[in-house]
Formats: sequence, C-alpha cells, structure tokens
Amino acid sequence: MVARMSPAPADSPPPVRGQRRKVIAMGVWALLFVGGWFLVGLPTDPLYAFGWLWTATIAWRIGQPWRTHLGFVRDWLPVVLLLAGYSLSRGFADNGATPHARELVAADRWMFGWALGGEVPTVWLQRHLYHPEHLYWYDVVASWVYFSHFVVALAVAVVLWLIARARWVAFMRRWLFLTIAGLVTYFLYPAAPPWWAAHYGLIEDVDRISNRGWTAVGMHGAGNLLNLGQLGVNPVAAMPSLHTAFALFVVLFFLGSVRRRWWPLLLAYPVAMTFTLVYSGEHYVIDVLVGWVYVGATFMVVGLAETLWTKWRAVTAQPAPSEPPASVPPGSPPTPRPP
Repeated sequence: MVARMSPAPADSPPPVRGQRRKVIAMGVWALLFVGGWFLVGLPTDPLYAFGWLWTATIAWRIGQPWRTHLGFVRDWLPVVLLLAGYSLSRGFADNGATPHARELVAADRWMFGWALGGEVPTVWLQRHLYHPEHLYWYDVVASWVYFSHFVVALAVAVVLWLIARARWVAFMRRWLFLTIAGLVTYFLYPAAPPWWAAHYGLIEDVDRISNRGWTAVGMHGAGNLLNLGQLGVNPVAAMPSLHTAFALFVVLFFLGSVRRRWWPLLLAYPVAMTFTLVYSGEHYVIDVLVGWVYVGATFMVVGLAETLWTKWRAVTAQPAPSEPPASVPPGSPPTPRPP
C-alpha cells in the first residue's frame, strides 16, 4: 500500500519556483547595487550600508512575510544608530586641542628607523612605491582593501544573523565592545595620522592615497561617499587603528572553526589591511599594533563576562533547597492523620 503524501500548504510556493524567485530577486539587487556604486558611491556610510544589507536579506528571503523582514530592522537599527553616532562623534573627539603626533612618529622611527634610514614606514613605502603620475596594481588592490573595512564586518554579521543567531549575538557583543573602546580612546587620546603630520612638517611629504585606485578601473565615482566622509571627520582617529582591528577581529572570530590550512589565507586579510593603511598614509604601524591589542582585550573581556554571566544564571536558576523533615525519636507513635 502506497502512503499518500500530504499536500504542501497553499501559501508556500513550490521549491523550484521559490528558488527561481530568489535568484531573480538577488540578481535585481546586484544590478542596483553595482549601479549605486557608479552613481552614488560605495556604501561607506552606516545608514546607507544598512539599506543595502536590509534589501539583500529581503531578496534572499523573498517569499517570507513582511513581519520577518521587519525583524531585521528591529535587531539592527540600534546597531546601525550606534555606528552612525560613532562616525559622527569622531569629529568632535579633539575638542579643539592639537592631536598627538610626535610620539607616534617617534614610536615608528624607534621600531623601524634602524632599517629604513631613519624614516617612518609610511614615508619609506611612498618613496619607493608611490608615483603620482602612474597607477600600479597594488594601488587598485589597496583601494579595495581600504573600502572593505566599511562592509566586511557588517556583511559577515548579516550572514550570521540569517543562519546562526547565537553566533550573531556573540559576534555583535565583541564588535560593539571593540567599537566603543576605540571611540573612548579617540576622546581620551586624539591622535593624527601620517598625512596630517606631513602636512604640518613633522615628517617628510606623505599623500593620502587610499582612494586613488578607483580611477584605474573606471569607477571614478566609487569613492564619492568615502571622500566626503574623510572631509567631514577630524583627523584624530589614528590611535588605535580600527580599520586593521576590525579586519583582525573578523578573522579571529572564525579562526577556531576552520581548518588550519586556511589560516594563512584568512590572516592575509589583516596583513593586507595593515600594508594598505601604512602605505596610503592613513595610519602608523604603532596604531596597527595597538589596534591588535584592543582585539585581544576584546575577546578576553567579553569572553570572561559571558562566562561569569552564564555561571550567575546557572546559580540563580537553581531551586532553593527544601528543608529536611524533622527527625522522629525511635518508639514514638505515628503522627495521626487528620480526619
């Protein structure tokens, strides 16, 4: 006797049809996204990036009801508002004071001056690799790597939100702690990057070249938003380098769950970000090293807090021990039962 299969619910589309709708929706989203690159610029603003990521989740789950899509706004809007506030508040971190620069220059010279003829790494790299009249392949790669700072952590977090909510929560705890720690440091210790120090004659000539690679691939408008953001933010966010800190953080978060043979490939990303930041005049090496220390401290502090919280919840969730029954002397008559 052949068992009958229960019919699918009327409101759920057939699997093939659902997959076709998803492919079409993601294709439309990708075309609009690329068009936005050329017309408006790369999504470096948190609110602008949030819009693109939200529409990507809508396209990916095109058959889901709208209350599901609005769940993304509920979970992500506080995060995006915090990142937007972070971007805006960095411009007020110096409070009119002269940012720190000389000690950063001295630190890089102390670490590398013996091998680079007394120059800081940024000056040495631009002297040997940077040519204003010509673009090289590494200029293009550097622009892509620099831009990735604004989208990689967000994109990874969105994927975790879709497929592994518990890991998303753990990721966001660490990421937000790292962001807030960096912002607090900007207020306590406003520091200027190499291009600022060169502008005021503290080091040799350095150009800010993190966006020049877009012209080589015909994407002249790709860096519009990034250039606008760089003009609107005061140069006091050099210490620590959250660009390289975010890159290392994303890699370390997944390093324990991948095979060791892939570790060099993953770790190449924060290394590439470090080269990009130092070569393009955005950060000193000391900024990068302090950023890495912040990443290690983030994993340690948040991990310890999670462990203590779990233990506290386990203790408070246990029922109170019941009182033992009173002992009855031997030979005593039994307690009479009530009628």
